[in-house]
Amino acid sequence: MATTDALTVQEAADTTGWSPRMLRYIERAGLVVPPRSPSGYRLYGAPELQRLRTLRELLGAHDVGLAEIGFALRMRTEAGLARDVDGWLSATATRPDEVPADDWLRFEQAKHMRLLARPEPSPTN
Repeated sequence: MATTDALTVQEAADTTGWSPRMLRYIERAGLVVPPRSPSGYRLYGAPELQRLRTLRELLGAHDVGLAEIGFALRMRTEAGLARDVDGWLSATATRPDEVPADDWLRFEQAKHMRLLARPEPSPTN
């Protein structure tokens, strides 16, 4: 794509109503990924502008946010995530055999408390 056939991120923002920051977020989420110039600038051509317009229409038509569309994309591209979410959605809560019925609530509360007490993983690990 020639740079004369494309807009910069600022020009695309002015044209579409998305801020430059939101355009970069949309790109990081993999929803609209513009090609780059040899010097690394984002180049928004007609295909990218159309995707941004239809993305805005999709969000409005279904009252969803960008994060939800990003998650839908991950569901389509990450087989393990799709499998785990499908499994969770179809699962039924069942009491473990070793837990008496009158102790199930306490057992689940204790599991939650242990989960909440775990330290967060370090971002450098």
